[in-house]
Amino acid sequence: MKVAILGTGAYGLALALMVHENKCDIMMWTKFEDEKEMLECYRENKRVLPGVKIPDNIKFTTNMKDAISEADLIIVAVPAGFVDDVSMELKKYYRKEQHFCIASKGIEQDTCLFVTDVFNKHVKTNRLAVISGGSFAVDIVKKVPIGLSLATRNRETEMVVKNALQNKYMKLRSTKDILGIEICGSIKNVIAIASGMLNGMGYPESTQCMFITESLHDIKSLIKSLGGNKKTILSFAGFGDLLLTCTCYKSRNFSFGKMIGEGKSKKEINDYMENTTIEGIYTLKSIYKLIKNKHVDMPIIDLIYDIIYKDVKPQELANFLRNKD
Repeated sequence: MKVAILGTGAYGLALALMVHENKCDIMMWTKFEDEKEMLECYRENKRVLPGVKIPDNIKFTTNMKDAISEADLIIVAVPAGFVDDVSMELKKYYRKEQHFCIASKGIEQDTCLFVTDVFNKHVKTNRLAVISGGSFAVDIVKKVPIGLSLATRNRETEMVVKNALQNKYMKLRSTKDILGIEICGSIKNVIAIASGMLNGMGYPESTQCMFITESLHDIKSLIKSLGGNKKTILSFAGFGDLLLTCTCYKSRNFSFGKMIGEGKSKKEINDYMENTTIEGIYTLKSIYKLIKNKHVDMPIIDLIYDIIYKDVKPQELANFLRNKD
């Protein structure tokens, strides 16, 4: 099988190594010529995955047509904010018989569209899947057991994605609930910021456990309100990803929230944000706008929004939990 992976960040490279385990031909695309040259020269991305060597038979290009022309499967692994631009470029060259797998998580800020909806604006296909779940790139490359949800309504696409990615290290559990998987994959970064705040203020794991549990109920309600399957909250993409992102120092969103909880200066926080992508900050605005447009009651999101954008004190998170019915 021939696989194109769009995006050479940590997650795209980690997925490439999983696909390589399954003996597929791999072409990776990056927008940046200097990044392509660095990857070809050093066979390593020292910035995002230091020490992880990239096999010589994984190829790189900055030309979208060259990247996807022979691919059976195209995996999109760019940050959510770049999916619109990438899919516009992809539109010029893709073939209707090709299969697509979205590994990006998030919501478009202006439109509140989930990633698959953004993608489908330009690439009209029913051969589409989404993968999501608790999985840091640094853990994937260690070849330890990892579980992801695979959402698609196309049986052939399901098998193509499994043949490319599933092996003794990576387990893919199938569902048809694309919307539910996308909601879980997006909102968990927002919840992780608040969990980090609680940690930074010195609250123990027991309090974080209470907060995560309350968040699960709210996310389940949101999934149901928007037309997804509420059982999706119990999947790898739901509880699994939420648990990982809300409790681990490897999580950039958790670490960002921890800095706020610790009372770090605005300069320290801004410096951190300049050097790190905090997806939860951007998703927070979109989720907040979405729930207001859809008239969904999510007091946890309201409070996190007020803390980040209206200077409400993080201590209000603990007060919220104390007063929760």
